[in-house]
Amino acid sequence: MTAGARSWWARRSLRLRLTTAAALVIAAGLASAAVLLVVWLRASLIQGLDTSALQRAEVVAADADTTPAGAEIPAADHGEVAIQIVDRTGTVVASSGNLRGRPRAFFFPASRSSTPRAHTVHGIPVGENGSWRAVGVPAGSAGNPVTVYVAVPTESVDQGLARLTAGLAVGTPAVVVLLTAVVWRLTGRALRPVEVLRAQTAEITASDLGRRLDVPPTADALARLARTLNDLLERLDTATRRQRRFIADAAHELRSPLSALRTRLDVAARHARSPETRALAVSLLRDGERLTRLVDDLLQLARLDDRPRIRTRPVDLDEIVFTAVREARHRTQLPVDQRAVGAARVVGDADALARVVRNLLDNAVRHARTQVTVSLHTQDAIARLVVADDGPGIPAADRERVFERFTRLDDARSRDTGGSGLGLAIVRDVVKAHHGRTLIEDNHPGARLVVLLPAQEP
Repeated sequence: MTAGARSWWARRSLRLRLTTAAALVIAAGLASAAVLLVVWLRASLIQGLDTSALQRAEVVAADADTTPAGAEIPAADHGEVAIQIVDRTGTVVASSGNLRGRPRAFFFPASRSSTPRAHTVHGIPVGENGSWRAVGVPAGSAGNPVTVYVAVPTESVDQGLARLTAGLAVGTPAVVVLLTAVVWRLTGRALRPVEVLRAQTAEITASDLGRRLDVPPTADALARLARTLNDLLERLDTATRRQRRFIADAAHELRSPLSALRTRLDVAARHARSPETRALAVSLLRDGERLTRLVDDLLQLARLDDRPRIRTRPVDLDEIVFTAVREARHRTQLPVDQRAVGAARVVGDADALARVVRNLLDNAVRHARTQVTVSLHTQDAIARLVVADDGPGIPAADRERVFERFTRLDDARSRDTGGSGLGLAIVRDVVKAHHGRTLIEDNHPGARLVVLLPAQEP
């Protein structure tokens, strides 16, 4: 998966997690609100039924002394209401028309408080035998006490609440889906400035710390974050520039004394009076040359890190390879095979590309056992340069690490072979500045170092 794909998936994953969390919160909130609404509404409607039953019971109780036995108590004004007047023996004295001739239907005692408590009763032989809310109030005289029972059905309340519950069951998920879509859009809009900052931050490299992030015009946390990151980049840029300037100045100042030292050692080696002195001068001269190459590499890396100044002009890469091969043959007795070098033209800096080819050849010569092979060809607008050796090779686990600075691999790539550990690092930095890639392949035996550069259109 590429870096862009990983970034896209990370954004989608974060957006999905935020939206999922918001959807769960919305669903829980709406479900709780729906349950509370149904409970509250039922309690309110039941309380209304209780009040209606109590009012009707008080009216009937006021006329209980004058109500003759077996009389029918009118209930038409109050809809379907069940009424019974029961004496102290439990005998039904009078009832509403819907309970006329029916046995006693209420058995709970009358309430003596100022606000009688209603009871839920079942089995009243009226209608569909549903549930009823009933109250009982005392009435009559002291010599002939009776109890007035009034019940009202809860069927209308139950049906209304059932329709409301069904509507909420259908409507709540739809509202959750709608609000989730809104949250998805808002989350994407809120994360878009964050993605812009992330993309700008990803484009800033160690050699381009002078760039700054765009600060959003809003005075919110995102704008403060952008300003904080810009302050951090400013401090990093200052520290990095100071470090690179020190390395470049130190390498530049070391060049003159090293050049003088090499000259004196060369003179000493040529005019030594004894073999021991000559051998010592030759050995020191080799160390001086190695130290000079190290200083040159450090200076080159400092320049690449600071601001890679690549001159973009057409360059015949095959001519650079032929020149570098001729120079390499003067430094080694190993055969360097260049028969597979074909024409290839790229756009770039000839001196920097010559340094790449020279470093690759030096690395191959240093570790080859019998020969070095160089090939170059163009395919699909890509110039492919390959420098292979038949040495110990590079393990797959170390093929990225060898391009790091001052990296050497155990015995075959030790300090004794003359490498500084900077050659391949320079190769990768220069190739990257030319918008190319470097990689290492198996050579069976040995290593195959490959440089891929954009080729110029013919």
